[in-house]
Amino acid sequence: MALLSIVATPIGNLEDITLRALRVLREADFILCEDTRVTKKLLNAHSISTPTISYHQHSGRYKIDKILELLRADKKIALVTDAGTPGVSDPGSSLVSSVRQELKHQVKIESIPGASALTAALALVGQGFEHFLFLGFLPHKKGRQTLIKEIVNSPYPVIIYESKHRLIKLLTEIQSCSKALSKIRKIFIARELTKMHESFYEGEAGELITKLQENLDNLKGEFVVLIK
Repeated sequence: MALLSIVATPIGNLEDITLRALRVLREADFILCEDTRVTKKLLNAHSISTPTISYHQHSGRYKIDKILELLRADKKIALVTDAGTPGVSDPGSSLVSSVRQELKHQVKIESIPGASALTAALALVGQGFEHFLFLGFLPHKKGRQTLIKEIVNSPYPVIIYESKHRLIKLLTEIQSCSKALSKIRKIFIARELTKMHESFYEGEAGELITKLQENLDNLKGEFVVLIK
């Protein structure tokens, strides 16, 4: 029977991968990669020689059809992204939906859990995040300001992912909206989790803007923003 394995990969440190994930990657006929160059580093580190196929957010219907053909031929396919879990703020959900809709019971779909920036960041903040709203990456333009207002007004803590290019913009938007609504939210920022330059910041939006801009190295990498 064909098998599609959704495999979580390390978010930074290459040691953060499960024994099961390594076995699945070795036993697969093909590995679908967001960026084959990135995945090759992981595979080489663990002496895995499984052939790779590029599959990312810009892959169109033609690529999905090719993958469906492989599954119809009873191949074992492992899907990975550059870091974390496919389908969670990463490519993968459209492929899984296509497999479910078009191949139904012809394919077994399994999830191989592993490293997560979301849970790694949550472990660092302590109390107050027993219940939370996760929004992933915010839209760059359309609907962004509406979401910012909802974040500031939210009865629950909010967790989002943000890139280095928009982090200061995000904090500025939250600061402005907080003043307008007279609601001050405490913010935690986890940067480069599990990597060499992992760091953690906390404070109100204005304080964090000042702190981050003191050293431009603070604005390099990937960020999880937790708003309490």
